[in-house]
Amino acid sequence: MEIFVPGRICLFGEHSDWAGGYRRINAEIETGSTLITGTNQGIYARIKAHSNKLILHSTRQSADSEEHIEIPMERSALLSVAQEGGYFSYSAGVAYQILTHYHVRGLEIDNYKTDLPVKKGLSSSAAICVLVARAFNRIYDLKMTIRGEMEFAYLGEITTPSRCGRMDQGCAYGNRPINMIFDGDRIDIQEINTPKELYFVIVDLQSSKNTKEILSKLNQSFPFADSEIQSGVQKYLGPINQKIVRQAISAIQKGDAKTIGKLMTEAQQAFDKYLQPACPSQLTAPVLHKVLNHESLKPYIYGGKGVGSQGDGSAQFIVKDEASQQALIQIVAKKLGLTGLKLTIKPAQKVRKAVIPAAGFSTRMFPASKAIKKELFPIIDKYGKAKPALILIIEEALSAGIEEIAIIIQSSDLNTFRDYFEKPPRIENYNKLSQEDKKYWAYINEISTRITFISQETQDGFGHAVFCARDWVGPEPFLLMLGDHLYATEDETPCAKQIINIYEKTNNSVVGLKQTPISEIYKFGCVAGNWITNSDILSITQFAEKPDINYARENLVTDRIEKDHFLTIFGQYILTPKIFEFLEEHIHHNLREGGEFQLTSCLDRLRQTEGFYGYVVKGKRFDIGTPDGYRKTIIEYPTT
Repeated sequence: MEIFVPGRICLFGEHSDWAGGYRRINAEIETGSTLITGTNQGIYARIKAHSNKLILHSTRQSADSEEHIEIPMERSALLSVAQEGGYFSYSAGVAYQILTHYHVRGLEIDNYKTDLPVKKGLSSSAAICVLVARAFNRIYDLKMTIRGEMEFAYLGEITTPSRCGRMDQGCAYGNRPINMIFDGDRIDIQEINTPKELYFVIVDLQSSKNTKEILSKLNQSFPFADSEIQSGVQKYLGPINQKIVRQAISAIQKGDAKTIGKLMTEAQQAFDKYLQPACPSQLTAPVLHKVLNHESLKPYIYGGKGVGSQGDGSAQFIVKDEASQQALIQIVAKKLGLTGLKLTIKPAQKVRKAVIPAAGFSTRMFPASKAIKKELFPIIDKYGKAKPALILIIEEALSAGIEEIAIIIQSSDLNTFRDYFEKPPRIENYNKLSQEDKKYWAYINEISTRITFISQETQDGFGHAVFCARDWVGPEPFLLMLGDHLYATEDETPCAKQIINIYEKTNNSVVGLKQTPISEIYKFGCVAGNWITNSDILSITQFAEKPDINYARENLVTDRIEKDHFLTIFGQYILTPKIFEFLEEHIHHNLREGGEFQLTSCLDRLRQTEGFYGYVVKGKRFDIGTPDGYRKTIIEYPTT
């Protein structure tokens, strides 16, 4: 496997992570709130299992040659290396913590590229720790969530002489911004999305700062303030910071770069007023302030501030557009002799396309399926109109904002489907239609302009059917809907739109879920996972295809779900294009399950690689793929 972990940059709220931790002693201290995002630079590695050693190869910017270390996969040996300090101590510290909590063997990591500057407030050490935790998680399928990887990375880093802040391992969440809230020992994570690109430049000040001194002096203000200066430190890291971070989150969610810049300038001014007096030797930061106030930069920026613990480490600017980003980097190099790095926060890609597999023979519906495709079976909708099931599925997708739809079919059925969507009724029959039905025919014909038919030449399973859409989908996330399931929302939001909304919050693959009694789980794919704090989003830790009762009770129990009920797949997914890599691998190596190429095992690979979320849909699913299911749909669907 290959892994990339970015660094992290603190946009707002530096120092509030450890300050908020003091609430376990003094409840009057405000909770900490830190707004961070991953950098565009980071650490790249190839990973594989090893029988009994932790082996690391590393090529770094600061190294003249490749570095290499081999450590026996034994707790004492790992702890010894971790406590020595140095570059490899972080990997050893994480491995020590993993081995303490899990039964694993060894790991070989080839860190073949690192383009993240070290000791510049970008948490390069935390990125290494997250990379090692993620490597163990994926190689040994430890079923950790992103939050779990973050926690083990933190435990690993504090096993070394480093005393990092709690926000550093937020780089586990990748390039999307998150708000980390610190209340004593508890941490909450709020993922944030922006509707348009935001452009930043990080400037390496090529100077020095003493982070230990900064932290030592500022910590003297906690847990109780004994002077006006210490009260000022608590005020800035408490209510002032909370206000600025709330406003910054709102601005990011609106894509309002101008307001973000204004808040950066405001945050820096308040930082200088309240924190600089507590550690003037480091926080006066003449190099930082010279760069922040340089006249040549002002035409291109909306605002700027220091990075991380502040001091003369790095500066960050939010710029007006992509051209300003490039211009600023050139000016910083030419006039100040400094290096600038690009940071671009991108919105989640819009879900524009849907894929509907409809190529199966449907043996369970034989002999009716010999006369008419299952997807064209008639259903009465809630308005009393008789429609083919496929039309109802398509209307569900369109109502969720989908623009284009691919239907996977057998090549022999192409004319049947095209005739339905494109060929009008014979004129004598058309003239018998009501005006309302004539309008509906025009609507069906208009739908046809959004539909692409893709042939599945051999019926090799659900996963193979999805793979057939790879070229049509391209590099975009897409909505996958089953061709034999209908959906009915319980509120005003279509079921498909509900899971699209979750994708837009998380920028990760999402599957719709339904709570199902144990007596029925053998019919469905199931999941297990952990709920994200204070939300109704599930971080999935396992997929299981049609499990038996004993397996479900041992492995698939999820909090908040009533006893002997489990979370099963609703029949709607938002998938990133990474899924096609795993499907292709299975097809290329002929990795079949039950004689076919299945989707579920590839979903689990996607979960391990990128993370996967679940959402319990507020709605009902109707399975028309069995006689009993079809009978139930005919009776109940019109009344939903």
